[in-house]
Amino acid sequence: MSDSTHGQGPGEPEEGSLPGAQGETGEESQGRHRVIGTPSPAESRLLLAETAGGSAPGLPAAKPRTLPADPQDMAGAKRAEKIVAACFILAMLAGFGFIASYVIFQVHSVTNVLHSNLALGTCMGLAFLLLGVGATIWVRRLMPYVELTEMRHPMRSEPENREAFADTFKEGADTSQFVKRPILRRTLIAATVPVAVAPIVLLRDLGPLPRESLDHTVWRKGMRLLNYGANTPIRPGDFSSPGGMITVVPDGFQNDFNALAKAACIIIKFAPGQVVYTDHDYPVPNLTVKNWTVDNIVCYSKICTHVGCPAALYEETTHHILCPCHQSTFDATRGAKVIFGPATRPLPQLPMTVDAEGYLVARSDFTEPVGPSFWERGNSS
Repeated sequence: MSDSTHGQGPGEPEEGSLPGAQGETGEESQGRHRVIGTPSPAESRLLLAETAGGSAPGLPAAKPRTLPADPQDMAGAKRAEKIVAACFILAMLAGFGFIASYVIFQVHSVTNVLHSNLALGTCMGLAFLLLGVGATIWVRRLMPYVELTEMRHPMRSEPENREAFADTFKEGADTSQFVKRPILRRTLIAATVPVAVAPIVLLRDLGPLPRESLDHTVWRKGMRLLNYGANTPIRPGDFSSPGGMITVVPDGFQNDFNALAKAACIIIKFAPGQVVYTDHDYPVPNLTVKNWTVDNIVCYSKICTHVGCPAALYEETTHHILCPCHQSTFDATRGAKVIFGPATRPLPQLPMTVDAEGYLVARSDFTEPVGPSFWERGNSS
């Protein structure tokens, strides 16, 4: 009587064993629990649900594999696994070495920059090399060689396609050995962590802002102008004839490349009447300040006001100063005003005079910032 009342057939779960079974209402499902050992009804709705037939009633039979689960040479695969894990561990150490090198090697001189670049490049190159070697051995020695041809299917998502994707994904995961060999999985993750963290460490180079450090140079009152290279002071009489140009640096800073990046200058000798002067003791557009010159010798900043390249070329016939990077051209006879190119403002003029021994010296620092215009925005908050 009990069997006929409930109408349960063979193979059907007992009442209350599977929530959400056909015929039960929401109120009836409340309070019912799945019997231990039976599959979860939610598993059938998962994209990567297990489909091993025979493991429990109600599950479909397993489909034939397209890809083999393991390589043929298991002993060789075990040796390759150790080699790949060693490569990933060494790659992890190289990645941490990159971060340590960035912290240890401070770039306050040309020599330190050289050492820093060598250390950073070596560590990062070694990390990527070991990752590549490990991945190559993984693919060549641990994953079976199989050729597959996939037919083009309509661009739609159907239940059959989702089921096929789940099967293919699971087979691919088995074939890749990623799941079966945890030492490879863990060492690969460990190797990629420092490589992923390295760009975050490099964000330190974005700050702090230079503030007012770019607004001034090392030039001071009474500081001699030295002929760069020979490092000798200069007298006005050292110019035998008009037309010559000399690169000069501040005395005491001839070997300080950080200082010279802003303080390097050029001096040019003109013939009388060639320069258009102003008698004001401050810069005037398109004019050269006469009180800042000595015997028609004018001193301009060598740092181009476009992006900071050295404006080191001088054309004597036209009196043009040329920056070779982007062809910005300045008229040396008119306060180094811009006459061509992307630069937006003239080269600043350094006030000059002579000392008691007749050598050229600076009267003061530049009265305006040198270099690219974007340097002036460094003190903005």
